[in-house]
Amino acid sequence: MIANLIGGFVAIIVGVSLIGPIATSINTVAAAPIVNASNTSQVLTAAGSVYSSSTWGAAVLQLVPGFFALGVLGVGIAVTYSSLRQAGIV
Repeated sequence: MIANLIGGFVAIIVGVSLIGPIATSINTVAAAPIVNASNTSQVLTAAGSVYSSSTWGAAVLQLVPGFFALGVLGVGIAVTYSSLRQAGIV
């Protein structure tokens, strides 16, 4: 029981510490210039970013850190519930 709780706590700590870097990398990808596939030496201007080419794509991309945080929350709840159930408390 204690091992499961400690493992769940470590998973939550690691997951929460990754939310910031994930959000930063999502913002970088969404605003980064797009490389032309036919000529890799030609980089399109900032007008080719996800924000200016597709507002829907940018909005969906911004949801990724939130859903990652919900996944970390789900893992924490599942580990806590299973540990308490093994202990006979729930």
